[in-house]
Amino acid sequence: MCFFAAIVRGFSGFGFALLTIISLSFVLPPATIVPAMFVLEVAAGIHLLPSIWKDIHWRLIVVMVGTAVMFTPVGVYFLANVPAGPMKLMLAALIFTTAVVFMAGIRMKRMPTMAETAATGTTAGILNGALGIGGPPIIIFFLGSPLALQAGRASIIAAFLAMDMAGLPALLAFGLFTRDSVRLAIISLPALVAGIYLGSRLAGRMSETVVRKVVLVVLMGMAVATAAQSLFSVSKTG
Repeated sequence: MCFFAAIVRGFSGFGFALLTIISLSFVLPPATIVPAMFVLEVAAGIHLLPSIWKDIHWRLIVVMVGTAVMFTPVGVYFLANVPAGPMKLMLAALIFTTAVVFMAGIRMKRMPTMAETAATGTTAGILNGALGIGGPPIIIFFLGSPLALQAGRASIIAAFLAMDMAGLPALLAFGLFTRDSVRLAIISLPALVAGIYLGSRLAGRMSETVVRKVVLVVLMGMAVATAAQSLFSVSKTG
């Protein structure tokens, strides 16, 4: 599953953490998986950064990442103290609905304001710390903007890298980095590198229209998988 998730990450610029967390959460606790995914996402971002540097929309990234970094510790607090099930269900509904809207061809005709950018960063930071999947608000933000897909993908990757690097100290502060988390990250690293390489090559050979449709389908699949995993966890505990 890690290899498949890495292919999706290399192709679309997102999806690795969410897909891996969903699949592994059937057998491992989130407090073990999330710190490992932070480390792997940092490795993935560093690996992709040289190829996307020139396409990053820095003005939006600075505001978004700044607010996300500020609110990531709030999300880490939720991870340590609050059940994740209800938040995952709401997140899944938001992702699926938005993907359907984008699939219908509805997008913003203007660039987002700074307030909208900051609100997106705040939401992403909280979700990133709480669930290790702060990407959906950022993905929705850039897919719905008038930016070209290449610039949006580059900006998504850069935002994820900055947020994950900022989240590592918070995870350490809450004592969530364990021997099991480190072991999981090390075991998964080869599959991550190989999958990202393959996914990046696939993305470079397809048109923007095709890539956008594939990305939206992946988003919808991620939403369904998130809801299913959350309902499974609730039924198991109930």
